[in-house]
Amino acid sequence: MELQNIRNVYLIGIGGIGMSGLARYFHHIGCMVCGYDKTPTHLTDALSAEGISVIFSDNTSFIPAAFNTPDEKTLVIYTPAVPKDLSILKSFQDRGFELYKRSQVLGIISKGMFTVAVAGTHGKTTTSSLIAHILKEAGKDCSAFLGGITVNYQSNVLYGKSNIVVVEADEYDRSFLTLYPDIAVITSMDADHLDIYGSPEQLTESFQLFASQVKEDGKIVVKKGLPITGDHCTSYSIKGEPADAVAENINIRNGDFYFDFLNRDMVIGNIKLGIPGTHNVENAVAAIQVALYMGLMPHHIKNALASFTGVKRRFEYIVKNSRHIYIDDYAHHPEELRACLSSVKKLYPDRKLTTIFQPHLFSRTRDFADGFAEALDLTDELLMLDIYPARELPIEGVNSNMILSRMQLKNKHLCGSMQDVIDRVHKEKPELLLTVGAGDIDQIIEPLKSALGHVE
Repeated sequence: MELQNIRNVYLIGIGGIGMSGLARYFHHIGCMVCGYDKTPTHLTDALSAEGISVIFSDNTSFIPAAFNTPDEKTLVIYTPAVPKDLSILKSFQDRGFELYKRSQVLGIISKGMFTVAVAGTHGKTTTSSLIAHILKEAGKDCSAFLGGITVNYQSNVLYGKSNIVVVEADEYDRSFLTLYPDIAVITSMDADHLDIYGSPEQLTESFQLFASQVKEDGKIVVKKGLPITGDHCTSYSIKGEPADAVAENINIRNGDFYFDFLNRDMVIGNIKLGIPGTHNVENAVAAIQVALYMGLMPHHIKNALASFTGVKRRFEYIVKNSRHIYIDDYAHHPEELRACLSSVKKLYPDRKLTTIFQPHLFSRTRDFADGFAEALDLTDELLMLDIYPARELPIEGVNSNMILSRMQLKNKHLCGSMQDVIDRVHKEKPELLLTVGAGDIDQIIEPLKSALGHVE
């Protein structure tokens, strides 16, 4: 496929965060872009408002005539998350179209560009967004394909005129193996997506393959302790253990996180981070090291970190005043939950924390029930929703009670519906509220905000 020939782009699963970024990119460069998704969301609403046609009916008659036959001007992209028996998907297959995954298209776009690729089972969205923001703020133009909506730019794709691209490299379905970066970051390799990989060992092997694809003169910035080694590797840490790049003197002042950055060459002191959380300090250390490798000056990096306002659904403040604090986060793995809950408790040690959690995937719940229970025991009160199935069919015996039954916490409740949760919050009006999960829990953010008595 030659990128410069493409005029018409169809995306099957256009409402996904990664797919929507590609839709915006091709729309930006002047292509006719349209696509299908199962249900309307805030993201599909935004795409429609930008002039991108989105349908929600699996009806092949709605496919535009420009996609009748395969040719060099036409590109069809799909996400592996859509059902294999989807009529629109089968229609393209039956008519001889070559279908591309998002990751393959990212590989084609980034080919020949200076590529910074950020991988990890968690932390990659914030870290890649930090890197892109630092580059933009420091006057080093870049494009970026991100796994979340950045608050600074209100988008998941950034357009640049330079030869630099920042890419969030997704490990799901081994997607990141289409990339050959100049600089790679690996934030974490916790067992996840075992429905795809089968075992933690196979997941580790895929990350090692990804690391091996970094260009010969490239750099790898890797979290201390991960099994990625080599002369071109730089380790980073915040835990006081020896590493090539570290954060020290982490402290909270007036609700903001400050820290010092140290590597073998320099110290950057008293850095203010525009987003909260010890885990985000760790993400920032990786981003700083990448920025230094790209020749940015320390004072530019420092200013950019202070002005970074975060990513939607990554420790995002929904309400913040003297009466109520409401934070929303995408955490859907035990380690992410532990980091998020620990940071909230550290920021607000004197407030009772009420957490609303929606487990994501039956397989993930089954595989990590003990870890979820241990992490959620950090909260003071838990309101648990049913499992969000996403791409999966139910697994016998696997449900939200699988987690609840393993917890020590006394104040825990299973809420069958989102309305139950909203009603309870309206009645109790908790002083410190946290919603966490990667499913459709974001649909109740505004109703919960209203239930707390905050309406804009």
